[in-house]
Amino acid sequence: MNRTLVIGDIHGAFRALQQVLERAEVTQNDKLIFLGDYVDGWSESFQVIQSLIDLSEKQECIFIKGNHDVWCEDWLARGEGPGVWLSNGGKSTVDSYENYSPEDQELHLEFFQRMKSYHVDDQNRLFIHAGYSSMHGPEKEVYSSNYRWDRTLWETAVAMDKKLEKHSMLYPKRLLLYKEIFIGHTPTLYIGSTTPTNKANIWNMDTGAAFTGALSIMDIDTNEFWQSDPLPSLYPTEKGRNGDMLSK
Repeated sequence: MNRTLVIGDIHGAFRALQQVLERAEVTQNDKLIFLGDYVDGWSESFQVIQSLIDLSEKQECIFIKGNHDVWCEDWLARGEGPGVWLSNGGKSTVDSYENYSPEDQELHLEFFQRMKSYHVDDQNRLFIHAGYSSMHGPEKEVYSSNYRWDRTLWETAVAMDKKLEKHSMLYPKRLLLYKEIFIGHTPTLYIGSTTPTNKANIWNMDTGAAFTGALSIMDIDTNEFWQSDPLPSLYPTEKGRNGDMLSK
């Protein structure tokens, strides 16, 4: 059976990516949707990007662009990155590219440039890194950076009264636009969850792989999911983004 699988924020954790693909028994018949933030954190950002490029040549993949991916793309294009990026996982990404050729880096830059801001499937399910603020949906968003930075969509879903019905006048209009919404960006660890978390019609797939959590992959039709080992156990000599100045 062909599946559609969604994958949360990877943050340079190549070993975790390998684990979840193996544990979910991914085949070339599966469609993979990645929610962004492929780099910055653990030491193998280059390897993550290269493996995703290789994977996309074998099967259908959709790559959403995250805020960390924008920073990395700018660095690959210009050869310099902002201090806020370097102190939030960027230095590990720069280090991971140290021994690779300009040709490799150009190939990766083109990969970042091809990423999508968001994706809507044929069942009206939205896949986006962070969220959107427009009541009319992401296509009407005034500030495109919200695709990669907005937390208000998730915060709204978390804070909602669970008894609120969709036909209620109080039900958030933004959430009525889609059957389901799949996001990353804000670790579920912040609300005490270590697994993919559903609030209202939003699924948050960022289970804290940049920090002390695991990387997660989920079948969007059955909600069955698989996880890597907690990241500190996969990279025992590294700190990932634990201790970063900013939370994300």
